[in-house]
Amino acid sequence: MRKTRKCAFCGKEFTCNSGSQRYCSEHCAEAAKAQRKKRQQDFLKAVQPVIDIASQEYLTFSKAAILMGCSRQYVYKLVNEGKLPASRISNRMAFIRKADIEKMLAGNPYYRVLPTYKPMTPSSLSLKKGHSSKPARKENSIQSIEPLEYISGEDVMAIYKVKRSWLYTSAKNNQVPICKIAGKNYYSRKHMDALFGVSAEIEALTEWLTTDEAEALYSTSKESLRTQAYRRHIPTKREYGKTYYSKKHLDDIFRPDLKTSDAYYTTAEAAEKYGLTKSNICVIVKTNNLTKVKVGVQNLIAKEELDRIMASRLAQFGAYRLQ
Repeated sequence: MRKTRKCAFCGKEFTCNSGSQRYCSEHCAEAAKAQRKKRQQDFLKAVQPVIDIASQEYLTFSKAAILMGCSRQYVYKLVNEGKLPASRISNRMAFIRKADIEKMLAGNPYYRVLPTYKPMTPSSLSLKKGHSSKPARKENSIQSIEPLEYISGEDVMAIYKVKRSWLYTSAKNNQVPICKIAGKNYYSRKHMDALFGVSAEIEALTEWLTTDEAEALYSTSKESLRTQAYRRHIPTKREYGKTYYSKKHLDDIFRPDLKTSDAYYTTAEAAEKYGLTKSNICVIVKTNNLTKVKVGVQNLIAKEELDRIMASRLAQFGAYRLQ
């Protein structure tokens, strides 16, 4: 049975005579060949000026604009402002050295503050919420402009382990300064550190646990884990949609070494051993001021002290029965 497929040029379905046939007719095959040839010619026309510029030391304003990826009017503006030197050899001819362009760009490539970025101040936040506020003083409204370090979106995703969609949404919602260069977005490293919580302490940590791993290891729930992380300021990080907790800090809170130690009882273990309720064990611990260690939501009771108290209570109860 012959197979049917869609033509790679016109999209119509046809019955193919062989497995390598891509077009429904010779006309579509010739048209596709002409289209590929035209694309190659267009690509060579676009690349040829850049190839010619790479071997030239002195450039006209038009070629300088192609090299910098901007308009010719913007090159004129840079020259008029004195940021880019140019040499005029006649009334209608001026040249720019490629070395001067590289020197200008190397002076401050990505460390720049966008003039369109306006950080949210407390006064602007209150106005946004509908509260009235007095105008601030002029000297307080002028903020010091500090140079920002920018990193590309690929570096942000690699360093902070976030998805591209999450990066765009977070940067937009938190007004992260963005610098667009050659069609690519560059984000402020300082604001990304503050947004995704990467610090020197977190970078020094090596052992991390997912939520499921922490639940299984410490016998806790997701809600208790999130509560402990919030109250105890446990370092967390988010990578590709998953939350990771620092194992070192969780060990300090849940103390798995004490749970597995023979020197401590849990309240449930003590109540089961002596045939009492948990409330009775808590009263005995509090009345006799026994040593207890709080691990997560559990209380660990010193086994030696509790056994001594319970032995004395049993001795007193036996003496009372003999009387």
